[in-house]
Amino acid sequence: MEVIHARCAGLDVHKDSVVACVRIARRSGGAEQDVRTFATTTSELLSLSDWLTEHEVTHVVMEATGVYWKPVWHVLEPSFELVLANAAHVRNVPGRKTDVNDATWLSDLLAHGLVRASFVPDGPTQELRALLRTRKQFVREKAQHVQRVQKTLEDANVKLSSAISNVVGASGRAILEAIIAGESDPAELAKLAHPRLLVSREKLREALRGRVTAHHRFLLKLHLQQIDAIDQAVAQIDTEVGSHLEPFRVAVEQLVTIPGVGELAAQIIVSEIGLDMARFPTAGHLISWAGLCPKNDESAGKRRSTRLRKGAPWLKTTLVQCAWSATRSKDTYLRAQFHRLRGRRGPKKAVVAVAASILTAAYHMLRDGTFYEDLGPNHFDRLSKEAQVRRLVRRLNALGCEVEIKTAA
Repeated sequence: MEVIHARCAGLDVHKDSVVACVRIARRSGGAEQDVRTFATTTSELLSLSDWLTEHEVTHVVMEATGVYWKPVWHVLEPSFELVLANAAHVRNVPGRKTDVNDATWLSDLLAHGLVRASFVPDGPTQELRALLRTRKQFVREKAQHVQRVQKTLEDANVKLSSAISNVVGASGRAILEAIIAGESDPAELAKLAHPRLLVSREKLREALRGRVTAHHRFLLKLHLQQIDAIDQAVAQIDTEVGSHLEPFRVAVEQLVTIPGVGELAAQIIVSEIGLDMARFPTAGHLISWAGLCPKNDESAGKRRSTRLRKGAPWLKTTLVQCAWSATRSKDTYLRAQFHRLRGRRGPKKAVVAVAASILTAAYHMLRDGTFYEDLGPNHFDRLSKEAQVRRLVRRLNALGCEVEIKTAA
């Protein structure tokens, strides 16, 4: 097999150690290998860099193992051409797994050009990505505490969530704080609700009639404190994101013109895919990387599965949320696409197709520096006018009508 990289190295990275294998191809055929183990402290990683330099290594490959690969990457990045490999793509032969064998196997794969590099964003993009991912984790934690508040209220037979959609909103928060302070009269609690609340006061009083004990008040107080702390942390993250957003501000302004994509969603999209679209040859490669297309699973000429590929989970969930929002925007191409596919493919697959269209538009906008131009809700009708006529005729025939078509002058 042809050797692509004559001097390369494979690293098997762990929490406390790095096993490195240097592979040097001989002109007469075969290769020389040298294996050493280093600790993951900064001084040892610098020694690793010096050792690789002594062997005149040009390319280094390592697996994406949790967060342990990142310190190694940061130390070696200025001196070598680094390749980050997906562990599922570079598995060794079963029954022969050791740290030395893993490092040797990685170096052999890299030498022959058999490793597909994973996408590693630049420094500013990584910082923005870390901030926004942490923000999303905090939002999820807040949702969990809100659910625990509802669970505590149900245990006390207080049906606040049945009367108010948001139990930690303005009205719900005022009622919860009064309950924690010791108020138990349903009429007094109902007076704390906002006057424009849709639920009737009588229904609200019945919902607030329960058996609240000191134990319930203690739990409610704890959960509200955690919710306040998370809200404060999210506000701090938003401030920090604002200070890191300057290199991405133009891209965010472009992406918010897409229906369904808001300011926060645009920031998340930019932090996940970066600004340089040259790393993705086509929009299809980006959609495949994000996991918004069916995987290839065929045997004996039959498709065994059409499930989505495992892609970027942080990006995929955001795009699907944007797609649901876009389906509710009137007179847009994305809404027309959703309703066109929903009848024969179902709402879930239709909304994934809309999410893929949003990502396709984002790819071309970031690549070309343009803003979103909607094709309009009648795009598919204009695209296939005759097919649309035949479909409507079949529909009218199914309803018992006889149709005679005449072309307008």
